[in-house]
Amino acid sequence: MRIPAHSVCTAIRDDIVTGVHGRGSRLTEELLARRYGVSRVPVREALRTLEAEGFVVTRRHAGACVAEPTEREAADLLEARALLEPLGASRAARRHTEAHLKVLRGLVKLGQERARQGTGEDLRSLGGWFHETLAQATGSPSLTALLTQLHHKIAWMYVVEAQSGPVEYWAEHGAIVDAVARGDGERARALMALHTERSASAHRLRFASGDGRAKRVRNAQHPVNTTGPRR
Repeated sequence: MRIPAHSVCTAIRDDIVTGVHGRGSRLTEELLARRYGVSRVPVREALRTLEAEGFVVTRRHAGACVAEPTEREAADLLEARALLEPLGASRAARRHTEAHLKVLRGLVKLGQERARQGTGEDLRSLGGWFHETLAQATGSPSLTALLTQLHHKIAWMYVVEAQSGPVEYWAEHGAIVDAVARGDGERARALMALHTERSASAHRLRFASGDGRAKRVRNAQHPVNTTGPRR
């Protein structure tokens, strides 16, 4: 396929997240350039960016390879999410635009409709768009970039189990948007903290643990209420 040179980094990252480029596999400039229909220059730049983000490592005698994160590194991502998502919601309450609110409300409405109808095949994608839009509403390019990178890494390392109580899950999203719309940063922060805590138990590592089975990771410092809705 042929894609714009400036999109090479996004394309390689997406292929890493979805497993097209497996963990530990080599990423040669020549083959990547051929795959994406570009020269080796944007590929080389993309690999540098992805190495800085933690998706790629450079190994002696092997060159660029897809990183192989440990279980500890994966668990750290959920802890980072528990800290940054509430901060983002609080900032969004103070800095959002009407355009952000319009998109957020539209996503919540659609998510609630799909949840009630039991047609939840795309609820996970809607949830991802919701959190990406909320990150953009922070008005902080650096925080938006951190949250976006965090979401990509979590999607790469974890499978999210089917939501239990999707109607309640989307009600939580709606309550967060209401707090953001009112400019109530503390309320938005508290609701998002509860949302991320409840959803953590639904995340299961994509890669096998020592006993050969995929492993669910819990935050040892913050017990998860497993009776609530999951993200």
